[in-house]
Amino acid sequence: MSKINQPTNQKRLTNVAIVRLKKGGKRFEIACYPNKVTSWRNKIETDIDEVLQTQKVFTNVSKGEFAKMADLKKVFDMDSEAEICKLILSKGELQVSEKERSAQLDEMFRDIATIVADKCVHPETKRPYPVTMIEKSMKSMHFSVKPSKNTKQQALEVIKQLKETETLEIQRAHMKLRVVVPAKEGKRVRESIRKLALEVEVDNFNDELEMVILVDPGCYREVNDLVSTETKGKGQVDMMSLKEVEEGEEKL
Repeated sequence: MSKINQPTNQKRLTNVAIVRLKKGGKRFEIACYPNKVTSWRNKIETDIDEVLQTQKVFTNVSKGEFAKMADLKKVFDMDSEAEICKLILSKGELQVSEKERSAQLDEMFRDIATIVADKCVHPETKRPYPVTMIEKSMKSMHFSVKPSKNTKQQALEVIKQLKETETLEIQRAHMKLRVVVPAKEGKRVRESIRKLALEVEVDNFNDELEMVILVDPGCYREVNDLVSTETKGKGQVDMMSLKEVEEGEEKL
């Protein structure tokens, strides 16, 4: 088993993030810079040299033990060690200490609660909940953070669970849209738009159709696609606000 033991090639891998992949009955590791693995996986960082401390595959990063090329070829069925590093980076498990893992989970928990607070309101008052109240409700229903899933996906799960368990009276904040369609297509799309709207605030039809509607955020694409298709790109959908809140209530 090869080791980094010569002065010319010895590399002290300090402050390192290790990504590990078990494949073919063997363990393979790569040495990465801290805080860069997630950025790479989320396509924020695109320069592999900013992620990997060295484009070499190890059996044990801490001991500086390199994997044998024969083993790499047999297990991964490829000759490029750089490409194997990328594969491990994408599919491997990021190794972190218990303290680091706990801190990451706490941060994700707060981020999820913040997203929920930003996307939701009380059904009657139309006012957003404080983040601290969302966090308290998440704890009361024993919500468990999943490190492998992004915070936006988990925030949507929290909203669903809060509704199902009735832990908190909550609903997605409505999106306000202004729709303008040429008169020729106006009559054709008017009723379809009304069916998608939760509420119609403005419905004027003179030289053109102008509507201001409230919709569930999940319907935005459907409204936009409808207008675009039916008017062959001549219609217009503008987002007037992301949240419907009571006047005077600060938007998050």
